[in-house]
Amino acid sequence: MRLSTLALCVATLSGTFAPAVFANTPDAAKLTANVEQKVIEWRRDLHQHPELSNREFRTSKVIAQHLESLGLEVQTGVAHTGVVAILKGAKPGPLIGIRADMDALPVTEVVDLPFASKATDTYRGQTVGVMHACGHDTHVAMLMGVAENLVNAKDSLAGDVMFIFQPAEEGAPAGEEGGAELMLKEGLFAKRKPEQVFGMHVTSSLPTGVIGLRSGPAMASEDSFTITVKGRQTHGSRPWGGVDPIVASAQIINSVQTIISRQVDVTKAPAVVSFGAINGGIRSNIIPDEVELIGTIRTFDQDMRADIKVKLAEIAELSAKTLGATATTEIDAGYPVTVNNPELVAKMRPVIRSVVGEDNLIEPGLITGAEDFSYYALETPGLFYFLGVTPAGKDPATVASNHSPAFYVDESALKVGVQTMTQLALTALSAK
Repeated sequence: MRLSTLALCVATLSGTFAPAVFANTPDAAKLTANVEQKVIEWRRDLHQHPELSNREFRTSKVIAQHLESLGLEVQTGVAHTGVVAILKGAKPGPLIGIRADMDALPVTEVVDLPFASKATDTYRGQTVGVMHACGHDTHVAMLMGVAENLVNAKDSLAGDVMFIFQPAEEGAPAGEEGGAELMLKEGLFAKRKPEQVFGMHVTSSLPTGVIGLRSGPAMASEDSFTITVKGRQTHGSRPWGGVDPIVASAQIINSVQTIISRQVDVTKAPAVVSFGAINGGIRSNIIPDEVELIGTIRTFDQDMRADIKVKLAEIAELSAKTLGATATTEIDAGYPVTVNNPELVAKMRPVIRSVVGEDNLIEPGLITGAEDFSYYALETPGLFYFLGVTPAGKDPATVASNHSPAFYVDESALKVGVQTMTQLALTALSAK
């Protein structure tokens, strides 16, 4: 997950989980109880051996070996290191997809665990620590458990399941393609498109076992931009002898703020344009030739997203021009808005509630972080939810967040994730 603060509403955990009761479907709770310890062991192994985006070689091998042991049709090397497996149910019916992301982050772990990561790798030319600081190790382990559950229940399935183990959710290395977009580009859904696709993400912003599910737009789109402002170098004591790109940059930064405050309908959906870096100049008495501005755009509406991009480039160009400078804008298109299909959410919300109970299913606020699960949900109805992993006695509002070197997962939450996803699949493929 490309992260910003997860502004999630927090509910009180009751401490027990209501059993799921659906006619003509296997008991997801019993299935999950049989794999719970395996899931924890897989998670610890993966946590101790994290791998960066598009480099998940060991991870994919662990996944493939398990799926093959279950007798599934397994394809490896998808979008570099992705793994895809198909489970055929006993009866004809739709195909559904379930996705887990695999990659870790260039973060040095500080959590004192017997299975803490000591791994290092090279990132942008530097040696860095590597850590599952966003919980993708748990996602992989839980989906491995769900796969085993559904194989054990396949005689009751009216339809098939596509298990998608996806690399590079955190973004492919510079100069490479990756993630959900590349999996789809390589034909993931070409032969047969799932009728529904499901995904889950752990978060420290919720107590252990609490589920956050929102209908409609749930997570923002993400686009990064670079504005190059060119002037003409001159001595700082003679500013009239050149064109000052620093002043022009200041004008651009101030004017861009009016896009959100004055030019888009924020009653339709919120949006954010933020500058994260300003690079230019080296001495107090030299006005440089060039300044670079770097920032991000976050929106919850695809049309608004496109409009903001146009306005950003226009404002940069015209603001610079009034001061005799030039400005060119390059936008690196990131992830689309993650939209949960309202009809699918309405159908499946009671299913999740049956597992966690009324008090432990909440509707979170909009999240300005981004997720490339959004690409799947553009192709077919999608449902993406959050699983709380902050243990009792800890305040989710103050604990280390996802992407922190101190990010911590309460492993007792994993059974909730496995059971909810298993029940969703059993319900989607029930004979009824």
